[in-house]
Amino acid sequence: MDYPPLRDYGVIGNDDRCALVSRTGSIDWCCFPHLEDASVFARILDADHGGHFAVSPRAAHESSHRYVDRTNVLETTFETERGQATVTDFMPIRNGRKPGSGRGRDGGHDYAFDFDDEDDANRFQQAIYRRLECERGDVEFGLEFAPRFDYARVTPTFERIADGVVARGDDRSLFLYTGWEPPLDDLTVSESDATVTGTVSLSAGDRCWTGVQYGGRGPLSSIDLETCIDETKRYWRDWLGTRDGAPGTMPERWYEAVVRSELVLKLLIHHETGAIPAAATTSIPEKIGSDRTWDYRYNWIRDAKFTVQALHDTGHEREGREYFDWFADVARTDPAEIRPLYSLHGETGDAVAERTLEHLSGYRDTGPVRVGNAAAPQQQLDVYGTIVQALYETVQFDVSVPIEDDWDAIRDIVDYVCAHWDERDAGIWEFREEQRHFLHSKLLCWVALDRGIVLARENDLEAPLEEWEGSRAAVREAIEERGYSESAGSFVQYFGSDEALDATALLLPIYEFLPPEDDRVQSTIDAVIERLTTDDGLVVRFVDSEVREDEAEPFLLCSFWLIDALVLSNRLERAREYFESVLEYASPLGLYSEKVDPDTGELLGNFPQAFSHLGLINSATYLSRALEVDGDVSPENFDPGHVETLFRR
Repeated sequence: MDYPPLRDYGVIGNDDRCALVSRTGSIDWCCFPHLEDASVFARILDADHGGHFAVSPRAAHESSHRYVDRTNVLETTFETERGQATVTDFMPIRNGRKPGSGRGRDGGHDYAFDFDDEDDANRFQQAIYRRLECERGDVEFGLEFAPRFDYARVTPTFERIADGVVARGDDRSLFLYTGWEPPLDDLTVSESDATVTGTVSLSAGDRCWTGVQYGGRGPLSSIDLETCIDETKRYWRDWLGTRDGAPGTMPERWYEAVVRSELVLKLLIHHETGAIPAAATTSIPEKIGSDRTWDYRYNWIRDAKFTVQALHDTGHEREGREYFDWFADVARTDPAEIRPLYSLHGETGDAVAERTLEHLSGYRDTGPVRVGNAAAPQQQLDVYGTIVQALYETVQFDVSVPIEDDWDAIRDIVDYVCAHWDERDAGIWEFREEQRHFLHSKLLCWVALDRGIVLARENDLEAPLEEWEGSRAAVREAIEERGYSESAGSFVQYFGSDEALDATALLLPIYEFLPPEDDRVQSTIDAVIERLTTDDGLVVRFVDSEVREDEAEPFLLCSFWLIDALVLSNRLERAREYFESVLEYASPLGLYSEKVDPDTGELLGNFPQAFSHLGLINSATYLSRALEVDGDVSPENFDPGHVETLFRR
């Protein structure tokens, strides 16, 4: 089969696991029991051997999909010559999850399903439920159930039971429910193909259910699935809270993009730990034919600063606080042992060690397929500034956060930065060869020192302020003297370069290292627009004489950084133009990957990508605040008081 483009996939999930569902009704990616565990369906990484669970009409058909309004419940509608039918896919929400509590919005409520048996409770939630409904005429559906455990390294065996089939492989099992009315016809278990197939014929008004549960047969056949889907919809809507359309001058289209981005983030957040993976997938290539295939199902420390801002700006204080607790625990580690990324359960070392799955061909035959990430043991000095900034931001948003409880950890981090800021590292882009003095790493070292000083003074906390201030001044001097190229007229990617330009230089005014009106800031923005930006606002991460061709694809987060820098610079017309343009690159469902091909519009990289959705939320908020004066973007009506820097001091 051909590989569907990423824009043809929707994502469903329930705060701990995700699945990608194609526009043709095939679940082509899902890991159980958790997002970072081994896959049971991985056809997106190998069309022939990865495994899938497909439900679609037997006859030729057209299809489209949409999300049920303000939810992560996905509907795929099929049109055939004889009729129309819809498949609705979702993962359920378990009792006791009260999304509204503590958020200043609806108080939340208990959801309908609770179980005395914890195994039943887990199987209920570690599941995908699929409703088939015929709206017009007659539609015959075909079912293909082909699980492949442990990244398709284990071929399952099957056991038929009264209301379905249990697939087993090693110590894993997956229950396929088929006990529906109208009955499934011609249910066939092919051990040679390791696939279960069958058909069901529906007429207008008919409705039936199927689904899979991880861990064996659970309570799927005994619960009211119609109530389950209604409760799941209510959960997502309660979490968003009661809203009367777009706030202020934010255009409705922007608002809808923000809402979808919020729902993507919530879907990714691990409900037990508060950690947020960078994306739902592994090894979707940054460019077809490239070897740039990485596992993004982990929590990168550097994401914290963007995440805190986005969660609080959208009113999700509870999730913001839970995420604070997650990275505060990381901060209490010996600073020398802090790693760039962690598993969703806070593990490092073997839990995230990179290995290659050579038996999988990769998305569109682009490999290797990787599990784990070799960036985990790298020295990346920006993580320290990220942690201090995220803690600082959380304190600014939530005055109830007891900063004193974490002060010893913060002080240790700032002391560590004093001693190590002038070292080389792998940088934000995690170069695996030569280490350098990267501008972004030095900037975040300055942020750690600066925010540490501010926190100490504002809260009357003990700290070696004279030493910290001396180091802060030294970092500033190094950045201004060694990080700016007069010949290039811009800040550069790393010290000593005269031509390497990096989009991270756009963060200098955003972190308030320099005011936006500084000539060097403006010339750097101009250089980014000239050398890194397409006509419609897509920004490449960096460029120099050593850049590989497959690294020169626009990186969506960088596009949002440019928009933010333009807003701060009162260049609002250009910022709005770019923002509107970047919105066009979303999938039909409003989802973003990591990168985009500017020539074809194809989404590239792991999907959906938290970084991209975080950037969208922050830029939409930033830009709409700047346009609060009657929506007028003319410079004479711009009021800087409407806009705080994204990472304010």
